[in-house]
Amino acid sequence: MVWTMGDSDGEDAVDTPALPVEVVVYILSFLHAADRKEASLVCRSWYSASQDPRFQRNVTFRFPASASSLELIRGLGRKPRCSLIISQLDGFSISRSLLLEVGLCLGPKLESLALPGSSITEASLLALLPRLSSLRRLDLRGLDSLFMSGAFLSREEHRQQVRSALCGLEELDLSDLRYLSDLTFNRLTGCTPRLRRLSLAGCHIAFEFDPYRGCPVGAVEDSSALLSLRNLRRLLMEQKSTLVALDLSRTSITPESLRTVAQVQGLFLEELILHGCKELTNYSVEVLVKHQPSLLKLDISGCTELTSRSVEAIARGLRSLTHLSLSQDWRITEKGLSDLLLLPSLRSLDLSECLHINGTEMVKGLKGSNAARRQLETLNLRSCTYIRDPAVFFLAQLLGDTLCELDLTSCSNVTDLSVCAVATYLQKLVVLRLGWCKEVTDWGLLGMVQRAKCEPDEETGDKGPRFTRTFGNMGFFKPPRLPFEERPKLVTPNDLEQFRQQAGASLLALSRLQELDLSACSKLTDSSITQVMRFPDLHHLSLSMLPEITDDSLVSTARHCRSLTSLVLSHCPGISDRGVAQAAPYLPRLQHLYLSCCNNITDRSLLLLVQHCKRLRTLDISRCNNISVAAVDFLQTQLPFLENLHYKFIGGADLSLSL
Repeated sequence: MVWTMGDSDGEDAVDTPALPVEVVVYILSFLHAADRKEASLVCRSWYSASQDPRFQRNVTFRFPASASSLELIRGLGRKPRCSLIISQLDGFSISRSLLLEVGLCLGPKLESLALPGSSITEASLLALLPRLSSLRRLDLRGLDSLFMSGAFLSREEHRQQVRSALCGLEELDLSDLRYLSDLTFNRLTGCTPRLRRLSLAGCHIAFEFDPYRGCPVGAVEDSSALLSLRNLRRLLMEQKSTLVALDLSRTSITPESLRTVAQVQGLFLEELILHGCKELTNYSVEVLVKHQPSLLKLDISGCTELTSRSVEAIARGLRSLTHLSLSQDWRITEKGLSDLLLLPSLRSLDLSECLHINGTEMVKGLKGSNAARRQLETLNLRSCTYIRDPAVFFLAQLLGDTLCELDLTSCSNVTDLSVCAVATYLQKLVVLRLGWCKEVTDWGLLGMVQRAKCEPDEETGDKGPRFTRTFGNMGFFKPPRLPFEERPKLVTPNDLEQFRQQAGASLLALSRLQELDLSACSKLTDSSITQVMRFPDLHHLSLSMLPEITDDSLVSTARHCRSLTSLVLSHCPGISDRGVAQAAPYLPRLQHLYLSCCNNITDRSLLLLVQHCKRLRTLDISRCNNISVAAVDFLQTQLPFLENLHYKFIGGADLSLSL
């Protein structure tokens, strides 16, 4: 079949009947989003098909405030609906014109608006909000410029206009506002009567007791300086019929304050985030579980006073829980985890940096549950240093039908045996993180652990008795080798030939992988990377701090992982211009590239990136000594989507930039 582009002027082009748009839409429905984006560039009709509403759900456009953004906003006006993230807005004319254009072109079509890293005026936002009649989500996090004066929405006519537009708003993010007071909080939330989700993370909320008045701060009258518990409770009571999600992370909420929130009559929360609330205790969690048994998602990570008593309370009281984060709760032990894993609906469990976890009780709980009831899809064990191969083996075996994401970063006792267990049983994995697992070698990735372990070589064979390190070397026998002196047995060409002929439990079995992190697995070499990096759907890959890999690994990875959007190669001294030259043509979708401390990278690599990787948004070339400032300046003028460029200490200069 011969295809011709609608705008082609070529004399040899063969005219063929255009496919109906419905047929093209059907074809595109089989493609991933990135592939669909590529296909939309074929011709005008394919672009039109890619704009079908079924492909445009939850599409968010992100861009900085600039004069060129005005034309983009006018173009978005042709879409039935959209969401925007506009950064770097300020009080100057360009920003005011941009917000005015958003209101004129997208007013009734805009569903979500976020303004990160901005400093806009009250007048600019008040001119925009009344036009956004279909807005469902508003993100005002960190916009202190709006609330500093305390006069935001102080006029009744402004409140009426905003109330009529935002009456359908469901999500409001007020995180990290230093100047949020009772007055401005009441004015704003009074315009949003049907909130389902509210975030106050990092806000200065007065939870403490005022000894002079004998009541909580702000309990008598609205405060012009701080948001008080009294006003938060009032909002919860007024909107209890709709509110299902609340984020109070990084606030100074106390056990009694949490009890006040949890006991609001008629409030049935489904999601509560309390990350970093360091004053909470086991009693807080027990009260919460008692009064909010309908919770589906609970994040109590970084609450360092909690112990296994909280885990037991959760296992008893939250029978419908689907997501739980206990990250950085370093007092938690194995106790209670077996009951927790018996929860029939639990899909995500985060135990990262829980230093006393070894997996024994988790395995016990999974073995005690019916296989059909196991629903766990995400398991995070990052920095659980007591996790060893037997625990990983049994967890992989028991969760093989459901687990899609596994994080074993910095589990220092994990070896090749764990990698083989993962490759054998967890073939539905989409995300695998093994960073800083320094005992993982080429043998594990190749699935050839048994042969490597069972064939003692000249170094590891039995040579008779040796002294322990306690006694030292008296001259009769060679002292034992220390762990940091040992090097893994190298993979030979004969071993690779055997690998190609047998179907072992190599990393190739994880064909669905979209994210893989092998950072600082320093024993890995080209022998395994060139053989197993063949994942057509892989989007994110980190190979940083692998001193033994060379350009061969980079080129092989680029050829076989063409969907990559993020690639980390920092601190890989074997990567050079030659590798970039051969790999770049295969990576047109690359958006984030990290090459810091790769001293064999020169200006030539930057020219190649300009030529082949035009979608780059992030580039880190810090401490690349052979790159010049002139080449960096040229790069910035040629890559239109570049947002973050880091080039500290290039060519001996101390420079850095974040666009």
